[in-house]
Amino acid sequence: MIVLTLLSVQPLWSGGGSAWGQSALVPSAATGRRFLPPPSPPAAADGWEQLDPNTESEPGNSASGLTAAIGMSLQDVLTLAAENNPTLRQARLQVSAQTATALQAGLYPNPTLAYSGEQIGVDTAGDTDTAGEFQGMILSQRFVTAGKLGLSREKYLRRAHVSEHLAIAQQFRVCNDVRIHFYRTLAAGQIVAIRRELLETAEDAGVTARELYNLGQASRPDVRRSNISLQRARLAVLKSENQYRESFRQLTAIVGVDLSIEPLQGRLMPDQPAVGYDEAWGRILAQSPELLAARAKLAADRVTVQREQVEWVPDIVAGGGAGYNFEAKETTATAGITIELPVFDRNQGTIRQAQMDLRRQEQEIRRTELELQQRLADVYQRYLTSLQMVTEYERVIVPESRLAYQELLQSYKDNRVDWPSVLEAQHDYFDVRLTQIEQLQELRSQEVLVRGFLLHGGLMAAPGPTPVGHIDSVPKPR
Repeated sequence: MIVLTLLSVQPLWSGGGSAWGQSALVPSAATGRRFLPPPSPPAAADGWEQLDPNTESEPGNSASGLTAAIGMSLQDVLTLAAENNPTLRQARLQVSAQTATALQAGLYPNPTLAYSGEQIGVDTAGDTDTAGEFQGMILSQRFVTAGKLGLSREKYLRRAHVSEHLAIAQQFRVCNDVRIHFYRTLAAGQIVAIRRELLETAEDAGVTARELYNLGQASRPDVRRSNISLQRARLAVLKSENQYRESFRQLTAIVGVDLSIEPLQGRLMPDQPAVGYDEAWGRILAQSPELLAARAKLAADRVTVQREQVEWVPDIVAGGGAGYNFEAKETTATAGITIELPVFDRNQGTIRQAQMDLRRQEQEIRRTELELQQRLADVYQRYLTSLQMVTEYERVIVPESRLAYQELLQSYKDNRVDWPSVLEAQHDYFDVRLTQIEQLQELRSQEVLVRGFLLHGGLMAAPGPTPVGHIDSVPKPR
């Protein structure tokens, strides 16, 4: 319920401490009306981001000048993520696990020590049991042939090389996600600042509407509309503050350590030259960790084929020992050699399996290239569109919107236009600034992906060296 009185000029709701609250209503010498000055930066007493006074001293400067007053920088957040994100530790452990497997696969088999007793309890004349014909110890050793152990170790060392590339890819995923969420949080903070400016404008517009009503120059519905605009502006501020907190908490989750909500220090406007499509695609083909991992896996599969092709070559098991022959009453020795004859099983199936897996990996490289090309096409289109919009907003739209607002404000001072026209121009100007910040945030996000090999998903579990669908030839390391 709205209670109006001809004596009251106070707003129904006060946002508390307007930045221009003391001087917002400036009397016009020509008509006695009051008007709003151009928007100025809000106070930063609450710790939120504010406009840089060096770049935003006049209303309407582009959002490229928006910076955080104090707080963590992007480098600070990246450092924390490198120390605390669990997926980076997982990726490093994958490398250690493969090197440990390589160590195990190349170890020589242990010798075997066996006790042997022959013909124990044989009866002799007089029906007495004897200790047997032979009692002794036999030591046997398997001698691995055809360089199998060396090939096994090389196979898993190459898989460790795959894991290294995957660890680098995981680092890009984490860093890219940190950057994207950092810029998203930075943009959310700047939107909070603009929403608070809009709230202050709505507060002052409410006061103006009441004064005009008291002077008989505005109707009661005009006052009601100003009250509605005020409450909507207040809700928009609350919503933007909630979105800032949500963005900051998502950033905290990527970093892997609890952080108190505070302003961030950085700029939304890119400080590097634009990236061309051919440049981006060439860099991906040459340096993408996903492609390098796929190529390293192909090298590991070639070694796997070589390893399985010599698996059928029989190892030699030699043994020997000494004992006592109770029948001959003297110490005797024993010796033996065992060789498996590859008559039926020459590892044909596993060799074929490894060869098919090698051919599959050749196609996996091509599939990875095509997938990266498809992803780049989508990301680069978004990047280019955002870059074009940011450029035009920076060059034309924001300056023109600011000038239109300032000129209408001056015309109102000269009694050439009505006050609603000034308010409409001011709201258009604020809307343009909000859109510019949204496009800057989108540009930064897509730029991170273009420069970061299209990798994201900083909390996705670090992958292993064997890709999905890959066939491991044997269940044990060899």
